[in-house]
Amino acid sequence: MGSLGIIANPMSGRDSRRLTARAESVSHESKRNQISRIVVGAVATGCTRILAPYDPRRLVLGALENMNIGAEVEEIRNPITHSAEDTRQAVRDMKARGCDVIIVMGGDGTSRIVTQVWQDVVMMPLSTGTNNVFPMWIEPTIAGMAAGLVASGKLSKEETTDRAKLISVAFENGEKDIALVDALFLQGDRIGNFGPFEPEFMKTLILTRAEPDAVGMSPLGGLLCPASAADDFGVRVDFCGHNKGGRLLRAPVSPGLFRSAHILNAAPLPLNEATKVHGPGIIAYDGDRERRLGEEQSATITVERNGPWVINPQRTLQLAAERQLMVDLPAWVDPFDGANTGGCCGCDNTLGSMIKPA
Repeated sequence: MGSLGIIANPMSGRDSRRLTARAESVSHESKRNQISRIVVGAVATGCTRILAPYDPRRLVLGALENMNIGAEVEEIRNPITHSAEDTRQAVRDMKARGCDVIIVMGGDGTSRIVTQVWQDVVMMPLSTGTNNVFPMWIEPTIAGMAAGLVASGKLSKEETTDRAKLISVAFENGEKDIALVDALFLQGDRIGNFGPFEPEFMKTLILTRAEPDAVGMSPLGGLLCPASAADDFGVRVDFCGHNKGGRLLRAPVSPGLFRSAHILNAAPLPLNEATKVHGPGIIAYDGDRERRLGEEQSATITVERNGPWVINPQRTLQLAAERQLMVDLPAWVDPFDGANTGGCCGCDNTLGSMIKPA
């Protein structure tokens, strides 16, 4: 079966950066609407099984409960912790159940959590967060079509996806962690701070993607030394911190919010070349301040190309056109058509009779 899993972060687009910057809020209803468009697109291109994790806001299940679709909806239910562990456990279950593709709705941090569990997952990340570089801005219907073509096996992973870069962080005690876009070493900041990063605390920034047209940490490298997802190198940025000097760069660190940072150096960083940072300080992964380094502790940071396989929707739909994959299919009956009492294929199946319990 062509199986599509959907991860939708209930908190993306709703955090405190709506107070500290000028970011838009993304409502739960907007996410449900996007999910319904994703699923219609996926089913229309051949996906036959949707893996839907339960969350208290019923984002995925709520989006599908009034749709008549020609696909099996399989509920995934685990104890709720109201933490990132809920996403990790849902991804573990999707992997164990033979999921072919996961669509991830959130920001850079949500895609990072998915990758922590399943590093070589085939995914399509869609933006519903704040400072998003890794996720795409694309119509959900088209995202669903591309995901459905890959999940159903009509197009292969090898011809439709690109292997993402990631940042590997290794600690002296043997622990490891990852980031997908940026790892920032700071001194003077604190764990759990959700406010904007202040330039005087920044010491070293490692980027897989230094995008000049992004917000967040990425343009702090991208406005001096651009690097795209396709480039086989990362970027290292060193800051002057509290000291004056270097080049004073003005960059958008959040929607509608600029900061000026004293940049000592911004240069390409070859893949697999190690950068070592020494405590005391903290490391932020993809915008989240998570790891403290003590006075005598250090960490080694490298950019590698061994991250998730990301579907390229433009390439995927181009291949579908060249191979005429959407031609000569049975007539489509829209699942929202009020006159339609059956499934989207004209069958008698409804979502209510097709949801498999957890």
